[in-house]
Amino acid sequence: MPKRRQLRGFDLKQIQDTGGLIGVDEAGRGALAGPVVAAAVLVSQEFLEGRWAVSKSGRVNDSKQLTAPEREELWAEFEELVGQGQIHANYGTATVAEVETVNILGATKLAMRRALGGIYPPTAFEFKVEPDLFASEAEKAAFQPTVSCRILIDGLPLRHFPYPHQGIVSGDGRSLCIAMASIIAKVTRDRMMDELDKQHPGYGFAQHKGYGTEEHREAILKRGRSAVHRDSFLRKLFAQPRDLEGQMTLFG
Repeated sequence: MPKRRQLRGFDLKQIQDTGGLIGVDEAGRGALAGPVVAAAVLVSQEFLEGRWAVSKSGRVNDSKQLTAPEREELWAEFEELVGQGQIHANYGTATVAEVETVNILGATKLAMRRALGGIYPPTAFEFKVEPDLFASEAEKAAFQPTVSCRILIDGLPLRHFPYPHQGIVSGDGRSLCIAMASIIAKVTRDRMMDELDKQHPGYGFAQHKGYGTEEHREAILKRGRSAVHRDSFLRKLFAQPRDLEGQMTLFG
């Protein structure tokens, strides 16, 4: 618990001399199936010093460190905070087709850009330009909000990304707003995978959420690809030698 409380302190240091702080994270980047989902959460210094952040943010953590019920409970609280205008939050997705077209890194950038594009209050944050995903250096230099706002993205800084930002390694365990974004992205994607499980039964999407568990790999080898599998992620799986009955042959 003491470590979690440091998340708020980290953000209080980062928000100095800015109009707001935005945390961005993604879910589903390493999955074999389903979309990539990113979320962005905008917080103010007033929020970080307010009652909810002081008394309740200690329960927030990297989404992977929380149980599904804990994530759902926090999601509901985030919805209330958004409704009260205490924070702004949005998510964006990139489809399986986009993963195959621009690769997983490009699709992650697309999802993050879509998430970021929806959290600026129109009366306070208006961008001068709307650059393409892979913006030129000149376009990125021109892309500045009229109100200063610092963007923190989990992981290393992204190259050729139109939003000026700071990469925070292991940010979902260091920054409150990034951790909040990680929870929103995870819950959103999990719900999407639950729906895909109904549309494509037999793969177990509701259980493993599209990740490469042993059960999932066996289902793919038995049933073949579905429309929501990422072909580029399955090449190694289908390239593995199999015995005469179609089972993978394991070598020591």
